[in-house]
Amino acid sequence: MRIEDTPLPGVLILTPRRFGDARGWFMETFSASRMAEAGLALDWVQDNHSFSAQKGTLRGLHYQSPPRAQDKLVRCSRGAILDVAVDFRDGSPTFGKWVGIELTAENGRQLLVPKGFLHGFVTLTDGTEVQYKCSDVYAPDCDGAVRWDDPQIGIDWGVSAPVLSDKDAKAPLLADAPRPFRWEGGK
Repeated sequence: MRIEDTPLPGVLILTPRRFGDARGWFMETFSASRMAEAGLALDWVQDNHSFSAQKGTLRGLHYQSPPRAQDKLVRCSRGAILDVAVDFRDGSPTFGKWVGIELTAENGRQLLVPKGFLHGFVTLTDGTEVQYKCSDVYAPDCDGAVRWDDPQIGIDWGVSAPVLSDKDAKAPLLADAPRPFRWEGGK
């Protein structure tokens, strides 16, 4: 597995190796021992799978606050997405900065989004499926969101009128959102 840094420390691109032959290909999408060897010993407790019918469906920007904060390992198993992570750690030198990575069924890339980061994605094709591992279970009382189009963050989603949930359409701006995460000097 190839592991690449992004401009946001802790947000990583993981690209599993594919083994192909006349039948197609095989890849190992997750291996606890390989992750531990790379210094990424995370305990995954929940797998999620979403389907978005329409191109331009936007889900995010979401977080889950302590004590149920989640690391996420995201991949696109059908179609394509622009997957986005935003530093949400109060006091961080990169607070409010974002990185966007195209994840597709073809490229097999995965994005590791650590605790303390907002997460969201927009679908680039119809009929898109996204699967992701979480390091904690869903906890509605810790669920939060920030507006997808917050001008302070300035994400270029490539869409002006996305398909949104009511929750995402009504999410607060970054300046008005609670700050449940603190930057701990490089952690």
